[in-house]
Amino acid sequence: MKHFNTIILTILSIAVAALFYLQIKHNQHNCKVEKIKQSSKGCTIAYFEMDSIQNNFEYYKEVIKELSKKEQEVRNHLAEIKNANISKLKEYQGKGNSMSPEQMNEARQDLERRDNDYQLREQTEANKLSSETRDKLLDVKKKIEDYLKEYNKNRTYSFILSNSSDLIYYKDSAYNITADLIKGLNETYKFKKK
Repeated sequence: MKHFNTIILTILSIAVAALFYLQIKHNQHNCKVEKIKQSSKGCTIAYFEMDSIQNNFEYYKEVIKELSKKEQEVRNHLAEIKNANISKLKEYQGKGNSMSPEQMNEARQDLERRDNDYQLREQTEANKLSSETRDKLLDVKKKIEDYLKEYNKNRTYSFILSNSSDLIYYKDSAYNITADLIKGLNETYKFKKK
């Protein structure tokens, strides 16, 4: 179980890092050097605080809640299988000396098969959960990108970056659009939810 949690946390960390990288890479293609030279006002950059989005964007919170629920269901299911395997082991140990060598060999093979099945199931469930997590987080990212396209329809900003864990060393709070983004995302989500 500890191994499973480590796998899930690692996968989630990688997925979030990949999303941030893709966000920054995507935004870099939107502002061409020639446009900056031709523009009299230059390149204006806005930013939003990703942790605020994670804490206040209702759709994101629902996605995380759903993923946590699924992870708990998987843990419970795997615990049931493990408990059944332990019960079977105790059953075989209880029979112990009364078993013939052939029965002991069959019991050993049964326990090995059960252990292999458990490990395969654990890996399969971890892969499914990882894939679903990636897909859900990409969906959240897409919702944010779609809203930002609409928000920036009048081309006020050349870049809109997400600030997370000290990626930006200096920022002028005048260009912080976090509150507008959260309000707009939640309004858009409520509208689409109905």
